[in-house]
Parts: sequence; structure tokens; C-alpha cells
Amino acid sequence: MKKLVVFGTKEIAEVVAFYFECDSSYEIVAFTADGDYIDAPSFMGRPVVPFEEITQRYSPDEHEMFIAISYQKVNRIRAQKFAEAKAKGYELARYVSSKAHTWPGLEIGENSFVMEANTVQPFVKIGADSLLWSGNHIGHHASIGNHCFLASQVVVSGKTVVGDYCFLGVNATLRNGITIAPGCVIGAGALIMKDTLENEVYITEATTPSRVPSTRLQRL
Repeated sequence: MKKLVVFGTKEIAEVVAFYFECDSSYEIVAFTADGDYIDAPSFMGRPVVPFEEITQRYSPDEHEMFIAISYQKVNRIRAQKFAEAKAKGYELARYVSSKAHTWPGLEIGENSFVMEANTVQPFVKIGADSLLWSGNHIGHHASIGNHCFLASQVVVSGKTVVGDYCFLGVNATLRNGITIAPGCVIGAGALIMKDTLENEVYITEATTPSRVPSTRLQRL
């Protein structure tokens, strides 16, 4: 099995490690984080090594790495650590769940992660360092850029382009053939029907509670 070091010691690192352990050819041998943020010597039963010392303990000649950081600052913190790991000489692991629906020829960059129940149609390209949570639909000839995060149940229709550093919230829907410019945040439930401009934010209004409490509902 290939040996893997995971960057991160929070919930997303725990989730990522679970998937790699249960559904990949990787063996997780250690976790790493910036020294100032380490608060315990181990995580999930493996040692936690300061990132500043990682090459001395786990050589990039013998280990790969995965950067398990969420979407803070529209994925830019994860992108920074991606670049730092590459500068140290590490190859960044890729993961596509065996329970995802994909087709031969899928292009996927380093440090990208595709969870279960994603439907990825033919001729799709997924850039580097992009995370696709469970249950998304990525239509034919669509392109997902670098350093993106797609939450669950997102629909990216065919021939749509999602630029770098984008966040797509739960149940967001993108119509076919449009371009989402870099740095955009598409909130939960948003429907995007035309091209966007760089760094735009789309947020739908949340459902407000009824004035009638559930104890007064007579037909439920």
C-alpha cells in the first residue's frame, strides 16, 4: 500500500482519513499541521508531526500527502498549504470513491477528492485541490477549476465551467453552458442561469418559520 500523510487534525481530516482507510490503496501513517496549531501528539491513533519537520520524518520520496482543509477564505488556506506541500517535494494524493459513478477518461488533479454518489458524466475535467462532497451531478463536458469546494446535491449542468477558488453550497444549481468566474460563492439552493463575474456572491433567502406552531396543526 502507498503511504500517506494527511495535513489536518480537525473533522475534515478525520472524514478524509476514514475514506482513504476504507476505500483506497493508501495507508495513513501520520498526520501533520503547523506546529503552532498542534494540541495533541496523536490523532486517530497516528502521530501528529509539525509540518515544519515533516520531510525529516516522512520523506516525500516515500510518502504522499493530502491536504484535508475545508473551504475557509474561499479555499485559499487549503491552496496555500497545497503549494507549500508541493514545494517540499510531495505528490498530493487523489481520491475517487468506488461508490461514485464515473466514466473512463475522467481528468482529476492532485489533492482532489470525490465522495460517494457523485455522478460524473463523460468528458469532465476536475482541477487540482477540489473537493466534491457526496451526491453531486457533474454534467458532460463540464469543468471544475482548481481549489474549489462543492457541497452535497449540487447540479453542474453540461458544458458549464466553474472557475478556480469557487464554493458551491448545498443544492446549488448551475444551468448548462455557463461560466462561473473565479472566486464566486454560490450559496445553498441558489439557481444560476447566466455567467457570473469574479468574486460574486449569490445567497438565497432562508425559509422563515410559520407563525402557527406545530402543536396547532390539525392536518399533520
